[in-house]
Amino acid sequence: QLQLVESGGGLVQPGGSLRLSCTASGSTLDDCAVGWFRQAPGKEREGISCIGSSDGITYYGDSMKGRVTISRDIGTVYLQMDSLKSEDTAVYYCAAVVASSCLGVLYDYWGQGTQVTISS
Repeated sequence: QLQLVESGGGLVQPGGSLRLSCTASGSTLDDCAVGWFRQAPGKEREGISCIGSSDGITYYGDSMKGRVTISRDIGTVYLQMDSLKSEDTAVYYCAAVVASSCLGVLYDYWGQGTQVTISS
């Protein structure tokens, strides 16, 4: 029912910034807890950050802590990424579930991902 689309990826030099966006069709994203994940070639999927719906509480993983900020407004969830490193190169996904908290949940809906490449 809920279809997610990520956008904002691309090629950025080390030290640069990107803002990723997650939007939904078929239903509203505003009732959902949303998480951002990434997967680099040869590595397992890694949680980056998540944000609740009603509670609005945010959480951050260790890998990008201090360099990433998650936020949301009507219909969209953002991931602002700064001071990017070559190690951040990966496909970035957003995922959603109808829930208040973004912890202790199984994400029902996933986007197709957006490629982020950090290279000079």
